[in-house]
Order: sequence, then structure tokens, then C-alpha cells
Amino acid sequence: MFLFRLFQSFLPLHNPIGFGVGDFLELGLAALFVLLALARHRLEAFGRSLAARTGWCMLALGALPILLRLALLPAHAIPVPHICDEFSFLLSADTLAHFRLANPTHPMHAFFEALFVQQEPRYASIYPIGQGLVLAIGRLLFGHPWAGVALSIGALCALCYWMLRGWTTPGWALFGGLLAVIAFGPLCLWMNGYWGGAVSAIAGCLVFGALPRLAVTPRRQAVLLGTGLGLQMLTRPFEFLFLATSTAVFLFSLRRAWRQWAPAAVLAMMPAAGLVLLHNHAVTGNWTTLPYMLSRYQYGVPTTLTFERIPTPHHPLNQEQRVDYELQSDIHGRAPETPARYLGRLGDRVRFYRFFLLAPLYVALPAFLLKLREGRSARVALCLLLFALGANFYPYFYPHYIAAAACLFLLVAVISLDRMGVDAGRAIAVLCFAHFLFWYGLHLFGEERMWKFEPWDSIEHGDPDGRIAIERRLRQEAGRQLVFVRYGPKHLLEEWVHNSADPDRAPIVWANDLGAEENVKLSRYYPDRKLWLLEPDSTPPKLTPYR
Repeated sequence: MFLFRLFQSFLPLHNPIGFGVGDFLELGLAALFVLLALARHRLEAFGRSLAARTGWCMLALGALPILLRLALLPAHAIPVPHICDEFSFLLSADTLAHFRLANPTHPMHAFFEALFVQQEPRYASIYPIGQGLVLAIGRLLFGHPWAGVALSIGALCALCYWMLRGWTTPGWALFGGLLAVIAFGPLCLWMNGYWGGAVSAIAGCLVFGALPRLAVTPRRQAVLLGTGLGLQMLTRPFEFLFLATSTAVFLFSLRRAWRQWAPAAVLAMMPAAGLVLLHNHAVTGNWTTLPYMLSRYQYGVPTTLTFERIPTPHHPLNQEQRVDYELQSDIHGRAPETPARYLGRLGDRVRFYRFFLLAPLYVALPAFLLKLREGRSARVALCLLLFALGANFYPYFYPHYIAAAACLFLLVAVISLDRMGVDAGRAIAVLCFAHFLFWYGLHLFGEERMWKFEPWDSIEHGDPDGRIAIERRLRQEAGRQLVFVRYGPKHLLEEWVHNSADPDRAPIVWANDLGAEENVKLSRYYPDRKLWLLEPDSTPPKLTPYR
């Protein structure tokens, strides 16, 4: 109990021992340095022994982020989806869990129009199915899609170590795997949401881990290389071009006998390519038209790389396109792409790269420049530049867009620390672990007042959108429910209309409020459901019986 009270406040006058934030940081670092100094030889011996055992290392690194996040469940429950993209991916998972690629168009689909959801010619998510597959696996095996998220994070951390083993020593590879746990583990956005990121990052690990090993076991590594490319194709088709180009850069410079392994790589990639074609045909009716492309085309024509939408009489802007169009106009204007705009976006996105590297590692990054004379390091830098420049053509940016390069950021960090020397590398490593332990400890002990000072904290605290309270109230009602959602005039991107792959069988159906005259049609279609009106833009969201 005293330990819990000790962290209840970081204000000196309210703390049992009079410590503030700075005191705890200094005390924690001092204790950590002392412990490391006392146990240095044993830790190093254990680390060297473990690092050389690939299987055990991968098992430990795969389990560690999952166990750390499960330990936080009493304070921070399983994440609740609240972003429109998440609901779209969950629809994809639900569809795949029913062992189909698309769903029939609902006869009342006008009520179910939602962001990033295709209604015609088939009802489905507009996104590729890579993330949906992972969520569906989690749902089928453990009864909840978040289990798939956790498993994918574990696989990513394990594969980061495996990838680094092909580039550096076992010790540095183990350290890079631990960095992956810190960066992409229990406190990361990828672990605490349904957007994805880990699947594409796994694809990058397979590709960049196989490339340096092609000379040793060409056919086996070619299969992994093709599998990684196929996984990226299933997850992020646009960024697949960057990963494929990066592969070509490495293979051209390495001048390997490609005839030995190219057929195996192509064959390993074929199942993913076939699945993409089948998914396209199931959703759009065309083998080569991606659902995302059809969604854009139905509501306007992308005239530039900023995807500016033009309303047409046959395809007016729906809610998604209207908001998106307004945001695009505000951010980019309606002028065509120019070099100045492109460079401006590139500069704005520098801050997002903090997602992949902790602050102490920035001190070591200049040392990587000294390694650019070596061909391998130069190729790594070229691939990172390719991802940065290529992704910059799209007007929006999130870290999972370039997730396939996540392992390369870890590789750069490891190379930089190795170049700085043992003592400097150890000091920075200790700071990285101290950073993680501090913030993880705050979440473990439930210290809410400090969370707001960690800008990259991605664990949802409480119920800021009121979704949990609304869902709880609806599920406490007897029978099945129909909720009409009435957005306010200033509503933006927070989606509330989200339905399962088979809405008619769902306990709760969410529908857009189209006015009393139209709403009667849906209420007659669902005569056995209790009717509700939800006004999500009220504070808090207002749920009342619909009359």
C-alpha cells in the first residue's frame, strides 16, 4: 500500500516522502545505474548467452510485449475502437471470420453509409485485407480481435531480432529486439488500436532480414523474401512499391545470382497476389480495381496526387468525402501539386519519425553518417529515403504508412550505437530502458496526472468519447436495439455508424438519421427492435428513446 501511495502524487507537498517528478527521475536513474554496475558482469554474460540462442530469443521477445500489456489490463482494459479506420478494419475481420471476402449489399444500405465502408456493389471495408486477417485470427482463436493485434506485436518484436541477426552481432540484435519491445510494445499505438502497423512491419522484417542471408541459404531466404513482399501487398499496396524497389536496390548492388532464388520468391508471393485479385473481384466486381480505388471513384475523380474530389450528379459527395474534401481544401488548397508543397509536407512529417526512435537515440544518430561510406549502410539510408520521399506524395501521413521500414530504423540505431563505442552505447541504452520503465510504471500504478506529459502515449484513458457508457447502456436493455445517429452540424471524423458483416443478426444496429419520413422505413424493416436516438456531438453523448 505504501508503494502505491508513493506514486499517487508527483507534487512534493502531497507525496509521502516529499518527492517531485525530477526527484523520482533522478532517483530512478541513480538506482538503475547502481544496479547495472553491481550486476554488470552477470547481465552481460546472460545477455551474450541468450543472444546466441535464436529460438529462445525470439520466443522471449515475442512474449514480452504481450505479457507487459496484459499486466496493464487492470488499469487499462482492452482498447475500444473509436476511429473510423478501426471500424472499417473490424468489419473486414468480421467478414473474413465468416469465411467470405465481401458481404451482400443491404437493402437499406443508405442508412448504413459510413466512413471507409463500401456499400455497393458489395458491402465491405475499402481497405486491403492484411490487417483484417490478423484481427480475424485473433477473434477465431481467442474470441476477440485485439488478440490478433497483440500476437502481431509479439511476432514483430521477435522478427526484429531475427532481422538484425542478419546484419549485426547477436548482442546488438538482442538489444535491437528490446528496443522494438519499447517502441512498438505495450504503450504503442500499434498495440492499443486496430489501425494496424505491425503486419506491414513484419513484412519489412521478413524482406530486410532475408536479403543479407541470400548468399548463405538462397532458396530458403527467397521464400521468406517473397512471403514478406506478399504480406506487404496484402496490407499496404501503395507502399508495396517502395518495399519492392528497396529489394531491387539491394539485389542490384549485391549482384547475386538471381536465377537461384528468384523462382522461389515469386512462387512465395503468388498466394498473396491471388488473394488480392480475389478480394478485388469479390468487393468491386473487377479483378484489378482495389476497393479503395472504387470508393474514391464513386464520389469523385482524384485529379491530382492530393486526391481532390469533384462532385458529380451521379456520385455526389457523401459524409466521408465531404469532410475529406473540406480538409483537403483547408490543408492543401485546390492548386496542383508543386515542389514547394511537396517539400513543405516532407518537413512537417519529420516529427512523426520520433515514433520509431526514442529521444536518447537521437544523440547516436550522427554516428551513422560515418558509416555511410560502407555499402551496406548506404543502402539502408537509401531505402529509408525512398520510403520517406515516396510516402510524401500522399497528403496524409501516419507512422504505419512506412511501417515496413520500422526494422531499418532499429538497424540505424544499432549501427550508430556500435559506432559510438561500448561505453557511450551502454549509457544511451540505459537511458532508453529508464525512459520506458518510468512511463510503464506510471501506467502500471495508475498515475493519471503525468500521462498528459507523454505525447506518444497511445493508451486510451477512461472513456473520453462516451462510447463505453453508450454501449453498456444499450447492452443492458432487453432485446435487440436500433440506434439512429444524428450528427451535429460541426461533426468531423468520429464515426458512430458501424455495423457487423451481417447487421440483421447483430444485437445492435447503428443507422444514420435520415429524417423522420425515411427513418420509418428502417423501423418497419426492424419491427422487433427498440428504437433509440443518439446525438454524439452533445457533451456527453446523448442517448434517448426515439419517437
